[in-house]
Amino acid sequence: MTGKLEIKQIRSVAGSSEKQRRNLKALGLRHREQVVVHGDSLTIRGMIQKVAHMVKVTKLAGE
Repeated sequence: MTGKLEIKQIRSVAGSSEKQRRNLKALGLRHREQVVVHGDSLTIRGMIQKVAHMVKVTKLAGE
């Protein structure tokens, strides 16, 4: 997998499990509406899958 993923936190961590909170922190997301960019890898995809209901993922074109 190549390219970059733009990850935006769309839901608060209130009511989420500790594992989900740790995944968001590892992705670099600290608060709602924050956006981070990561390389597209299996590790990042797995982390996103655990918190898919809390984030919006966009594949960046041209990179």
